Amino acid sequence: MRLNANTLLQGKKVVLVPYTSEHVPRYHEWMQSEELQRLTASEPLSLEQEHAMQRSWREDADKCTFIVLDAQQWQARPGSTEEGCMVGDVNLFLTDPGDPTVAEIEVMIAEPSCRGRGLGTEAVLMMMAYVSKLGLTRFEAKIGQGNEASLHLFQKLHFAQVAVSEVFQEVTLHLTVSEPERQWLLEETCHVAEKPYRASTAEPH
Repeated sequence: MRLNANTLLQGKKVVLVPYTSEHVPRYHEWMQSEELQRLTASEPLSLEQEHAMQRSWREDADKCTFIVLDAQQWQARPGSTEEGCMVGDVNLFLTDPGDPTVAEIEVMIAEPSCRGRGLGTEAVLMMMAYVSKLGLTRFEAKIGQGNEASLHLFQKLHFAQVAVSEVFQEVTLHLTVSEPERQWLLEETCHVAEKPYRASTAEPH
């Protein structure tokens, strides 16, 4: 999605940047992990396929992707490559062509040493606040039944379980953004700074 192609979001624990070709090698390395393949229901791809996927995600009008950087590492190492600060990604999909107010959201903290520190929580909050400009009023998360950490994360963010699929071993959770929820989201993300993404890494148009 070109919406975020030139946007950097800086929070307290994480920095969100657009997914560019610079990030693909590290992302590809993560996705060789059988654990991450299982947790994300993904198949391993070649590096060339990952590059093609990154390009398609960037052009897809129904998908918004940010790479999650560890803010502490990012701030401590000015001038260093973002690849060295990468810890995961956060994605949003517009899943219903007939209802543009509904979107599916997912987050992955791929680096084991960075889990349990609240990075995924802040990344999801920042993504939801950022895409509020699209007029979204309901978020959906689909999580594997065995992924207790992700289930707890979304439940902590006011998502409620609405369905369980024994066939797909998957739990579906929803969050409807009422006015109180909107105010809560604004309060939780009032510290986030939106900045232009550095032009030197912008993808060609």
